[in-house]
Amino acid sequence: MSKFSIYNTQSRDLQAVNVTGRPVHIYCCGPTVYRDAHVGNLRTFLLADLISRTLKLSGMEVLLVQNITDVGHMSEDFESEDKMLSQAKLEKVDPFEIARKYESKFHSDLARLNISPANSYPRASETIPGMLSSIQTLIENGSAYVSESGSVYFSAQSFPSYGAISGNRLDSLKPGHRYEYSDDGEKKFHADWALWKSAGNRSEMVWDSPWGRGFPGWHIECTAMSLDLLDSHVDIHVGGIDLRFPHHENERAQSNSIVGGEAVDLWVHGEHLLFEGRKMSKSANNVVLVEDLISKGLDPLSLRLALMENRYRSQMDLTWDSLRAANSTLNRWRSSMASWGNSETIGFDSEIHSSLLADLDTPRALLRLRAIEKDQLLTSVQKREIFNYADQVFALDLKRVVEVKPLTSEQSALLESRATARANKNWGESDRIRDLLALDGIIVSDNPEGQSWAWSN
Repeated sequence: MSKFSIYNTQSRDLQAVNVTGRPVHIYCCGPTVYRDAHVGNLRTFLLADLISRTLKLSGMEVLLVQNITDVGHMSEDFESEDKMLSQAKLEKVDPFEIARKYESKFHSDLARLNISPANSYPRASETIPGMLSSIQTLIENGSAYVSESGSVYFSAQSFPSYGAISGNRLDSLKPGHRYEYSDDGEKKFHADWALWKSAGNRSEMVWDSPWGRGFPGWHIECTAMSLDLLDSHVDIHVGGIDLRFPHHENERAQSNSIVGGEAVDLWVHGEHLLFEGRKMSKSANNVVLVEDLISKGLDPLSLRLALMENRYRSQMDLTWDSLRAANSTLNRWRSSMASWGNSETIGFDSEIHSSLLADLDTPRALLRLRAIEKDQLLTSVQKREIFNYADQVFALDLKRVVEVKPLTSEQSALLESRATARANKNWGESDRIRDLLALDGIIVSDNPEGQSWAWSN
């Protein structure tokens, strides 16, 4: 049987996952729980799920760890208050109450997208002892040093292969690069980074350490958790492309310096997600959450399908039109599944199988599924059983029964009015009517043949 291969950012080529005698160790960088995860964040978490499901489809076991960053230090500007404490002040609650609130919402969003739970979700706040142990090891082997204030820094120059993942060279890095502390006066070299930061005037979210009260640096969290929970070796490390540098570069330096070799076999990164042609941001007012899909009458799994229509390592521009189209496809497939009988047998399709094993080519696998849907040489039972097979990875709940109910006369009239508006190129009126229909749970999609509609559930 062919092995699962995926693109390794460090080696810049496809590499097969060669693990025998134990589960495949996967570590996925999780959320910083001070706000809701948006659809761009969820694309990365879906990537880890697709990898896990594909490995299981090929007969392998998986051990997946995904951290929860609930220590509020991750900020692009360390001269200002960090994000966790800032949100706690904004909502007038304890910072750990903020963390638990958004951690719970994170798990709810994963469930709505049929993203299988990880085997472990270690919280940074609960794994401080492991971080302190990792830092102590780095100090003892000469990879880190303690400053006069009690902060501890990793010595970037102690790690000769720094930059292997991102291509950044130490001699080219400028002082004060993104995500690093600005108090360069304590560093021996400007590219060094904090493993432990002295508390100073900070009184919340601080812990005791051999070097004084303080809090951990962002990068040491993932090193400590992954090495502890995955027996000091990660087969596949997953994260968004924005984490490639400096987070994963620094994490690799730390982890390798502790274990004395390559701690990670494959570094896998999901590309950026745009929405309606722009990067999602609060300032652009285009941050899209799972709740936003639900409010528009869309099945959250329409997001899962829409994301799989693009390769994970290609930049993607998600739109409301593509989400509505995905929702219509889901309803059509579920209706077809019901018409094809009730077989629970898991079939097989070699093209879907090989597409998934070859660097998660989900677009090609979905094209094949559409071809099977229309194939007149296959029986209804065969189609259903192949759809059952594909849904082990796609996880679109294709066996869910679609509620069929008649349109009211008012709804039929609205659909006719919308078709007329589109024919007259009155796009504003067309969109207005579409939004009215969405409030009734009717999702309208447009195609070259005209408009089509489906109930959202």
